[in-house]
Amino acid sequence: MAVLRIVRFTTDPAQTEEMLQTRAGLIAATRERFAGLTATRLARVDEATWIDHWQWESAEHMQRALDSVATIPGAQAAFALIADPSAEVAEVVEDGRRPAGEVAAAV
Repeated sequence: MAVLRIVRFTTDPAQTEEMLQTRAGLIAATRERFAGLTATRLARVDEATWIDHWQWESAEHMQRALDSVATIPGAQAAFALIADPSAEVAEVVEDGRRPAGEVAAAV
């Protein structure tokens, strides 16, 4: 069953571009080294607060990556740019996304 790891964090607004670049590198490095990362999404709450969603095929895929996070190039640099991280893991019960090309039914 798919799971989401949701991390709420803050970053200095002056470091936003650097955070976005290091996050992109972290995602790429994670995908190169570990199977199962199916989607990521980053949302901005306010100037300094962010919510990062990483969707995994399973809790086992996610845990393998988390157990080896110190070995992922760029991880320490990415984590150095954030403060006050708070993480939750949730099982995906329903996805709601339509397959590509599917048209919504008329109401």
